[in-house]
Amino acid sequence: MSPVFAHGQLRLYLLSLLNEGPRHGYEIMRDLEQRFNGLYTPSAGTVYPRLAKLEEEGLVSRGDDGRKVTYTITDAGRAEVTARESDLGDLQDDLDRSVSQLADAVRSRVKGDAADLRAELKAAAQEARRVARPATGGSSMSGRAGGEFELAINELRQSARKVMRSRHTSETVRSEALRIVHEAQRQIDRLK
Repeated sequence: MSPVFAHGQLRLYLLSLLNEGPRHGYEIMRDLEQRFNGLYTPSAGTVYPRLAKLEEEGLVSRGDDGRKVTYTITDAGRAEVTARESDLGDLQDDLDRSVSQLADAVRSRVKGDAADLRAELKAAAQEARRVARPATGGSSMSGRAGGEFELAINELRQSARKVMRSRHTSETVRSEALRIVHEAQRQIDRLK
């Protein structure tokens, strides 16, 4: 996939954001993240050096309001934004394409993750059904079957928890994992 911003585009985009009004560096990063629907978040190491360069060029001024540094576009910065108005239109088109490409990549990854998760949970449920034996003469499990059952249940629990707790798991995948666990429970309940 191509980079989010082509050469020089982030510079112009930062100027256009600041042309809308002064911002803190964190606000700029948040605005960029929102522009990309949460699919791309620029790092401080990406944004702050470019802001410093814009300040060196006299296009942005930096002010300190206590705890936060505020960046404001200068008259020279406004003049550049005005002069590059047509480039901004092209930039918006490029960013729309980047958002679309990022969304496609995320959808593809989620689809693959969900398929992998379904297969893992299905296999774990099948294994749990395979080793499950009806209890006889009491409620305790014993012997090899009981040990295998406990192992299979623990493996299922660990796999499901790993998926649910991962920062990288989407809500779609979490919902699918929950649905699969409920389905496994229904199938086990049928054995009663």
